[in-house]
Amino acid sequence: MFPSELDSVLCTGPFHIALRRAIRERGLTLDRVRVHLARRGVSIGLSSLSDWQNGRSRPVDGHVVGALEAVLGVPVGGLARLLDDGARGRLADIGPVAELLDAVADSRPGDIEIVSIQQRVDLDEDGRFAGMWVRKAIRARRDGVDRYVARFYGDRDCDPRLVRTRALRNCRVGRRLVHPDAPAIVYELVFEQALRAGDTWVFESRLVDPSAGVCSEFAFGFRYPAEQCLLEAQFHPGALPARTRAFAQFDLADRRHAIADLAMNRHNAVHLIASGVDSGVLGIAWDWA
Repeated sequence: MFPSELDSVLCTGPFHIALRRAIRERGLTLDRVRVHLARRGVSIGLSSLSDWQNGRSRPVDGHVVGALEAVLGVPVGGLARLLDDGARGRLADIGPVAELLDAVADSRPGDIEIVSIQQRVDLDEDGRFAGMWVRKAIRARRDGVDRYVARFYGDRDCDPRLVRTRALRNCRVGRRLVHPDAPAIVYELVFEQALRAGDTWVFESRLVDPSAGVCSEFAFGFRYPAEQCLLEAQFHPGALPARTRAFAQFDLADRRHAIADLAMNRHNAVHLIASGVDSGVLGIAWDWA
């Protein structure tokens, strides 16, 4: 079973995208939503509903949000918790990663948006992390963008000094910073040309961690909004997990929310697709037999 777009965005937000997805999956027009709310004693104008689903404003009355959840068949609290500003801000990076990002110029999250990100982790015959392939399509939000600052936080066995990063297409590796006390690195992927606001760029890279131990999960934290995200885990035929599942977190300090079990295909791989995500964490976890 694969998670629906609504399942994913209810875990990661933001509110307006979750509301829009819920309305679409319910097959309702805004006018029908308004009518259903009125039957529950809630009077809301079409302009307000439109503003809510397009992110121009948000409801402030908890009773109204509860009625929306009931009309749209969303679990109780599914929309309400996305209105908690304390939990809905941009993902705060793990401390050591944030320290490294502070030392890198041109790493401001507002400079770009992600059109598409595809990430695949490969597991070897011992269940260890054998490498990660990444393909991104980004859009510049200002003139002069000429690089992407990537970040990686390894598991407890990771020696960040041994982690190798390689540019594959349409970029080169620029500066690379390693944290002295944590398994964290950040590195630049330089495009060799400056983009104008609105320009898009596609590039590929690979990361290998020779020090990695047995791996049981793979996650991506959203520092930039992403129109589409594809995460994939490729297993060695000699080391297949007993169970695989997708999960999400509102932020790094939040508990995990299970999305769905993932079915292994004939090529010993599982994947997770999500759209319209602008914060939080998405990941794939597995249990070894």
